Amino acid sequence: MTARLGRTYTHCPQASSRRALRPGWQKVVLLAGESPRIRRRAHAASACRIVLVRPHYPENVGAVARAMRVTGFSDLVLVAPGPLAAPSHEQARKMAVGAGVLLDAARVVPDLAEAMDGTALVVGTSARSGLGGVLTPREASRRVVQACRAGVRPTLMFGGERTGLRKGELARCSCVVRIPMVANEPSLNLAQAAMVMLYEILVTALEAGSAGGPDSSA
Repeated sequence: MTARLGRTYTHCPQASSRRALRPGWQKVVLLAGESPRIRRRAHAASACRIVLVRPHYPENVGAVARAMRVTGFSDLVLVAPGPLAAPSHEQARKMAVGAGVLLDAARVVPDLAEAMDGTALVVGTSARSGLGGVLTPREASRRVVQACRAGVRPTLMFGGERTGLRKGELARCSCVVRIPMVANEPSLNLAQAAMVMLYEILVTALEAGSAGGPDSSA
């Protein structure tokens, strides 16, 4: 089995059981610039785009990239980031811990329209109260996996640390997610929220893959 930079290669069925892919893993994907020694495995929802709207702190940008790396996502877009929240910032690179390739590939765009281009399902995250029809992370993850398995690229969108997603931005989302909390806190940290959502999508994707079909529950 041969790996080339920027290419994907599927698991060899003749490989030893010790190296066999877990149920739900589809293939190994190498990003341009990555070493063939890196074993990056794609899953049913790997195509999901992660959008950070007006991020302010470079540490969060780097931490989100790291969360994406360990959960199998690679499409990162920053919308109108603050002056410090550049993928090239030293603190972003420090917090990425091995996900520098994702920061190198991250796109910086001026508005939501460009960030959402080419996607049909947009999942927004918010801690705002008074929103109707809000989904849990698990419910939203099912929709994301279903979309990916149907050939539709979804977007998972997070607001900046100071204001979150604004009402007008939430209105452009197909659905909105609120992460439940028991503490009397206004919201989770941006990178923490991203890790929770990406983990839920990963688990749902692996379960759908091992079952041999999309999860039909809503």
